[in-house]
Amino acid sequence: MKRPPIIVVQLIHLSGPLKGQIQEFAEGSILVGRHPSCHVRFPADVTVLSRTHAEIVRDGNQFRLVDKSTNGTFVNGKRITETFLKSGDVLAFAEGGPKVSFLTEVKEAPAVAAAPPPSPSPPPVRQPARTPEVPRPEPPRVETPRTAPPAPREERAAPPPAPPVGKTKTSMIVQIGPTLRSFKELPVTIGTGTKCELVLPFPGIQETHAQIFFAQGQYWVKDLTGLGVVKVGGQPVGTQVPLNLQDELSLGPRGPVFRFMGEGRFAEVAASPSPAPPPAPGPSPGKGPGAPAPQGEDGAKKSVFKKFFG
Repeated sequence: MKRPPIIVVQLIHLSGPLKGQIQEFAEGSILVGRHPSCHVRFPADVTVLSRTHAEIVRDGNQFRLVDKSTNGTFVNGKRITETFLKSGDVLAFAEGGPKVSFLTEVKEAPAVAAAPPPSPSPPPVRQPARTPEVPRPEPPRVETPRTAPPAPREERAAPPPAPPVGKTKTSMIVQIGPTLRSFKELPVTIGTGTKCELVLPFPGIQETHAQIFFAQGQYWVKDLTGLGVVKVGGQPVGTQVPLNLQDELSLGPRGPVFRFMGEGRFAEVAASPSPAPPPAPGPSPGKGPGAPAPQGEDGAKKSVFKKFFG
């Protein structure tokens, strides 16, 4: 007999007083607000939030977000009264208030087997009477000298061979600031080059910097720089290492840093530095120092980058 599947809700705090925290819930109702009874409780001094601001309610295998506030609740920038949520939605509690990323994970509940009926006990079996055994005299023992076995030679265990990197139909989700990037096939190459699947134009990131792949039932990270700057848990990965739950993956001394949440999910846990701005152009002939600088293509690119990664 099967039970209904267990759906775990994961809220990743992107901004606000709980920024960087990751909360998981398996309840059918999740209250958000400043009241002590709320599951997601914000400090009392965040007055932009109501005491009971919103509620996430399980409806079958879906989840509804119900607004209970004065200043409003927003989903992907749009104010709502009540709506169904999708995994990856960004929720904002009040305009300019705290933001969270909404994710779900389905886990199958273990089947409950019915107890078998008790079997009838067999009738007792009578054992035949045993005749008393007559003890036999033991032969005399002859002591033979024993020689100590030769000491075994110490052999060093060879390190396990590194798994090969190959294409697999394995998913991967990366949360960077308020954005989510999802991939359905591994490996995923990270760097600044246009041929990389995940482009991160941050200071210190090489053209081909690192690679995430799946092998031997685990997710692995590979350092492609040859400089030892990619670290897991503060230790350089060398060539490549497997990733364990809650491992922190640092791509360089200046970040970014991600936490491995299992099943191919990576959440940013440290603020990533913005790329260096282009040098300001010199004053045009005939214009004074107070003249405004022209807004060209570089300025537009900087504002787009700040919107998604700032």
